[in-house]
Parts: sequence; C-alpha cells; structure tokens
Amino acid sequence: MSRDLDKTTNQSTQVAFMILEEMAPLGEGIRVTDLALRLGMPKPRIYRFLQTLTALGYVAQDPATERYHLTLKLFHLGQAIADGTQLTTVARPVMIRLRDATGQTTTLSVVEDRGMRVIDIVRMETPVQIVTKPGALLEFHASAQGKLALAFGKPALWDYVRTHPLAVLTRQTNTDIARLEREVQQVRRQGWAAAPEETLPGVNAVSAPILDAGNAMIGTITIAGSVQTILPEPEESQIAAVREAARSISNSLGCTEYPE
Repeated sequence: MSRDLDKTTNQSTQVAFMILEEMAPLGEGIRVTDLALRLGMPKPRIYRFLQTLTALGYVAQDPATERYHLTLKLFHLGQAIADGTQLTTVARPVMIRLRDATGQTTTLSVVEDRGMRVIDIVRMETPVQIVTKPGALLEFHASAQGKLALAFGKPALWDYVRTHPLAVLTRQTNTDIARLEREVQQVRRQGWAAAPEETLPGVNAVSAPILDAGNAMIGTITIAGSVQTILPEPEESQIAAVREAARSISNSLGCTEYPE
C-alpha cells in the first residue's frame, strides 16, 4: 500500500523513518522487494535508503539471506534518550539548589565514548559568564567531568584517550598521559575533580560523579565559575556541596554504593 508523503517537509527524511518504523515490529529480516511492496515505493529507491541506513549503522544485511534487519543502535539511542530524560528530571531541582548554595553555574553531563556531553545547565549571572552550552562535548583529559569518567567509568574510555591526540585548549591543558594517569588516580581516591583553566581560560570547575542503580557512573554534576571564585584548590565547602548533590541524584536513581 502506497504511503503518502507530506510535501511540505523533507521527503527523504520521511522515507528513512518510514523504513525504520516498518522494520521495527518485524521479528526477522526483510527483503528489499517485500519492504518496497509494504511501503508502496519503487525497489531501487528503498534499496538506496537501506544502503544509507546500513552505512550509518542502523541497518545490517545478512550476507546469507540478503535480508535486512535493524541493529541495536536504535535501541541504544532510545535507551540513552530515556536515561537522559530521567537523569535530567531527577537532577534539575538539585542543580538549582546547588547553584543557589554556591553562587556558581551548575552543569549536568553524561558519559559518551568520545567525551562528556553537557545535557543541562543552570546558570548564575556573574561578571564571568560560562560560554559552554547544552550539547557541548568536553574532552576527557581537559575537564573535571572527563577526569571523573576516566576514574570511575569504563576502562575502554582510556583506550580512546591513549589512541587519539590530546587537544591543547588553553595554556593549562595537560597533554601528558603519565601526568593524566596520576591525576585520575588522585580523582578516584578523593571522589571529585577540578580542572583550573584547562578547558577555558579563567574558568575552573568542581565535579562529582553520578551513579545509577547498578552503581555505575553515568554522568556528573559540576559547578563552574571564575578562578577567582573557584580557586585552583577549591574550598572544602564547594567540594562538599557538589559531592552531596551528586550523592543525592545518585540515590534517587537507585545507587546503593556511592563512594565516600
């Protein structure tokens, strides 16, 4: 049965999602011919879209049967959205309280394979504004959030760091792996991290890990501000406030073994 396309929006995008939605309920692979019949579209057109979705990793073809099936990439994407939504919902009121208690901008980040993704920010109006925006990807080696991921996250994150150039973002950015390893060991012992002027000149951050119900690190909560208000050696009250916020979020997510 032919599907009507909305001519007021991008039709290629519509077709790609039609293919995904048609394949999703199937318990097995499907041939190009059958998929074209289901969608009422020419076989060559469906084949081109399948090739694109295969290149992007959302679809795979069984070489024996030549049938196409969805990969787990869509599942992981949906899971990440669900987890991120729950995390943001739980964390937002805690972030507001942390901002008000410390007088600093507060950010929420999640762990990705290539860095720490900022997903929410509660800003504090100060003379030095934090220019980081939601969606920004922070480097593992040059951010408080990234050092926590290396300390408490999956070992595979180190594989990425060791096989990719360490970008120089400021004069204070560390690009020495041995030094980074020592810093991360200290971060694991103390349960928090700072990164004075390592990502942005004049800006420091204090960050603590957020753990899920399986006691695995999934993100961080952070305060960020001027190096005049968050010193290279942060105040104990700032560290305690960030760690308590991280513990509160983690407990709400079901964590039972937050590090002391």
